Amino acid sequence: MSDIRTESPSTPEFPITDRVRAAMAQSLRGCEELLPQDEWLKKLARSEATGQPLRIKLGLDPTAPDIHVGHTVVLNKMRQLQDLGHQVIFLIGDFTSMIGDPSGRNATRPPLTPEQIKHNAETYYKQASLVLDPARTEIRYNSEWSDPLGARGLIQLAAKYTVARMMERDDFTKRYAAGTPISVHEFLYPLMQGYDSVALKADLELGGTDQKFNLLMGRHLQAEYGQEPQCILTMPLLEGLDGVEKMSKSKNNYVGITEPANSMFAKILSISDVQMWKWFDLLSFKSIEEIAALKREIEGGRNPKEAKVMLAKEITARFHSAQAADEAEADFNNRAKGGIPDDIPEVALSGAPIGVAALLKAANLVPSTSEGNRMIDQGGVKIDGTTISDKGLKLEAGSMVLQVGKRKFARVTLS
Repeated sequence: MSDIRTESPSTPEFPITDRVRAAMAQSLRGCEELLPQDEWLKKLARSEATGQPLRIKLGLDPTAPDIHVGHTVVLNKMRQLQDLGHQVIFLIGDFTSMIGDPSGRNATRPPLTPEQIKHNAETYYKQASLVLDPARTEIRYNSEWSDPLGARGLIQLAAKYTVARMMERDDFTKRYAAGTPISVHEFLYPLMQGYDSVALKADLELGGTDQKFNLLMGRHLQAEYGQEPQCILTMPLLEGLDGVEKMSKSKNNYVGITEPANSMFAKILSISDVQMWKWFDLLSFKSIEEIAALKREIEGGRNPKEAKVMLAKEITARFHSAQAADEAEADFNNRAKGGIPDDIPEVALSGAPIGVAALLKAANLVPSTSEGNRMIDQGGVKIDGTTISDKGLKLEAGSMVLQVGKRKFARVTLS
């Protein structure tokens, strides 16, 4: 959708200093789109000249309690702007969650209950605080201004946008063409998200690429209410461990920020050398200059694995601790040498004698016996360090260490 209104109130011109240019470069780092760039540059220059921090808004509906590192991409951008000295606002959409965001949906999203919202919001912010600096983060709930708006205010707000413009939204257009129902209350979601920007007097709003329509709504409504329109910054979706599909728990290509340090470290090391640089741009707190210097070193012959270890340790330390990251690196190196980790699960099973594939399934190392047989065919199964190739092997009672692939272990006592 093209911007509704791009003009802003007349403001005095401020000098574009080297610090302003550096702030602009940091703003653009890894982003998908920054609109309009000239307005954002002017806002940065004004902030630099006056010492007045800009107000950076990120609104998140607490639709689920747990997040993975893909979700932290936009939080990392928020932290970068926070470190430039601007005021970041972590907006919890407790009111909008009761509507349900239709973005990218081909069906009406079920609204959450107040109890679900409260639980998810508490957990989500606790996890987000591992990226943002809590002491410099303003936490707001959009029910503060949305509840008092009332029926009269909501009608007045709805009058500031047309149905024709609302139907330009891609997901609405597709659903309407397909004959899929669109509830009237779904039109309220982008209006209420846009009104959040009016209430907060936002200078910039962040979001994923699927949020562009809603972010532009904020610009439109701010102009309608006589405010200087916010700029918008969208961040790309992070591909998962496979380097192809969007990071997703359902695709099992994710790194959860609450999963064990050893698993987190090993998963990050499994990404490709090419993918690593996108992860550096979107997830690392290292400066643009540091990453560029590291890339030059790799191009000059330095082992890319060393850079990947740096990335894995940085992210693991962020969500655990520096000590945990060091221990995860040691554990990974131990496994790479054929060693057995110290923290593998202990499993007691009965039913000897039992086939290898059935035992792997019973020990929760594979989801099915057919997957167990497939791993045996691929040479990915070891018992006490010895690779197993005989799918017909029957195991008698005793104690043994099972290994599937590089990272799955279990110490099994079979009776």
